[in-house]
Amino acid sequence: MKVSALAAKGPNQKLEPFSYEMGELGAEQVDVKVLNCGICHSDLSMMNNEWGMTAYPIVPGHEIIGEIVAAGNAVKNIKVGDKVGVGWFSGSCMSCHECMDGSHHLCSKAEYTIGGRHGGFADYVRSHWSWAIPLPEGIDLAKAGPLLCGGITVFNPILIAGVKATDKVGVIGIGGLGHMALKFLNKWGCEVVAFSSNPSKKESILAMGATKVVDSTNPEELAKIAGTLNFILNTTNVTLDWNSYLVALAPKGKFHNVGAVLEPLAIPAFTLLTGEKSVSGSPLGSPALTRTMLEFCVRHDIYPITEEYPMSKANEALEHLKSGKARFRIVLKN
Repeated sequence: MKVSALAAKGPNQKLEPFSYEMGELGAEQVDVKVLNCGICHSDLSMMNNEWGMTAYPIVPGHEIIGEIVAAGNAVKNIKVGDKVGVGWFSGSCMSCHECMDGSHHLCSKAEYTIGGRHGGFADYVRSHWSWAIPLPEGIDLAKAGPLLCGGITVFNPILIAGVKATDKVGVIGIGGLGHMALKFLNKWGCEVVAFSSNPSKKESILAMGATKVVDSTNPEELAKIAGTLNFILNTTNVTLDWNSYLVALAPKGKFHNVGAVLEPLAIPAFTLLTGEKSVSGSPLGSPALTRTMLEFCVRHDIYPITEEYPMSKANEALEHLKSGKARFRIVLKN
């Protein structure tokens, strides 16, 4: 199959029209016609080789909503005509301990949708059947794309940390990831504290599901919540005063990081030791958990706040994201 796409041919270069042949369809693979595709900050990082793993030319896009148009003869549980979502992963080995344990996203041989292959800024994309996630009935196709990456990224930690409805929790960074975390934790039943460096956003943050907004630049406000939070989720990718957030944790509290912070985290040992606190991190989630998350979203009407652009204006959309003006996720429509 010949694919028409948009690709960057090197770091800090704009997307250009690009076409390629996908080759013969594997027995366990599906071809998906792209209906729309979200833009994630990870697309920018990969386009610019910030993580040292980019192969050029690169076709970005890993928050894909589409329809199966071809299926190999060993594909299970999905068929041509089904609406599916494809996220950061497009394959895993299906035989290692992690895959057999249901943690396919931790497979050492996992295939990234935009790592060494081409993603969803295109008319078609290919995936292993297990990572083409069937979409539940009633889901809003126009807004579901960002759930395949940003959504599952902040949903998985809630289960990893064993967050309960009675917990008091915090979210650092109310952007593309953070605003979805607020929505999930609110429907989970938690008291949700949002850490924000922009006080002017307070009312909009409360409307997203926070029960309280704390100015993260104000030491007095941070001091008032010391020792009160059972769980804090960091969604930012910049270095922060980590100790101030660890102090905000209650005894046995958990600090979980999903932000791609490039510098090492300076974690003070005694803050952890004296409160039996822990620091952890995670990538996205398994196919089964992603499906569960999508069903949870339909049940509670949880969707990201999105802006739409036609695929033809992808460069304009990327500039909008780089400027920090996106509110809060961008979706490209074919």
